[in-house]
Amino acid sequence: MSHFPDALSHGTFDEVFPNIFCVTGSMETVLMDKDWQFSRNMVVVREGKRLIILNSIRLDEEGLNHLDSLGSVTDVIRVGALHGRDDAFYLDRYQATYWTLPGIDPEHNCHDVQVLNTDSVLPIADASVFMFEKTQVPESIILLSREGGILIGCDAIQNWEKADRYFSAQSTEMMQEMGFFTPANVGPVWQQVACPVADDFIRLKSLTFKHALCGHGKPLLNTAKEDFVNTFSRLFNI
Repeated sequence: MSHFPDALSHGTFDEVFPNIFCVTGSMETVLMDKDWQFSRNMVVVREGKRLIILNSIRLDEEGLNHLDSLGSVTDVIRVGALHGRDDAFYLDRYQATYWTLPGIDPEHNCHDVQVLNTDSVLPIADASVFMFEKTQVPESIILLSREGGILIGCDAIQNWEKADRYFSAQSTEMMQEMGFFTPANVGPVWQQVACPVADDFIRLKSLTFKHALCGHGKPLLNTAKEDFVNTFSRLFNI
């Protein structure tokens, strides 16, 4: 599997809610002709014996062994267009079903490909799909109707409070200046690329939820609805 991007530094599994696990790890990339290194999050939902991966992060061998001990990976969901670096690794390793976004073709010959839409019947019993309808790049949010409502987001909703151990010093400085370290935030680079408008956030704030597991930053527990509604009001005057 050496033709896939290498595993980068990452942490261990944290069971944030029963059968919902998060792993934080590193991302290294080049954006705007600059080297970036920052953290990102993967979510794994266990549904019976099935495991569904969202916002994939390639794990090292120890991490993969832990993953396999939780169940069998059957599905990989690409929540946002700007993520997906490690999707092909899991699709190849597990012959999993790939839930991709409209307009984004798989980079790997997949066993089964499904395109996300608001009517998608996901392999998670209480899951529904929210789609941004007016952005320049596709983006979704998965809503789990448990624990008062859990949003699983990618770049549109973020919750970085400060830099963590997966950040380089250069990225910390740049991202501080760009306003990334703002709780319950709408991703600054995602805003530049996606050009979101208020209409989508009016629909988003109408959902019932208490918690948010974002592609970046710590889990936002209990106050996610209030915190994000305040952010949407500040950014989009809604």
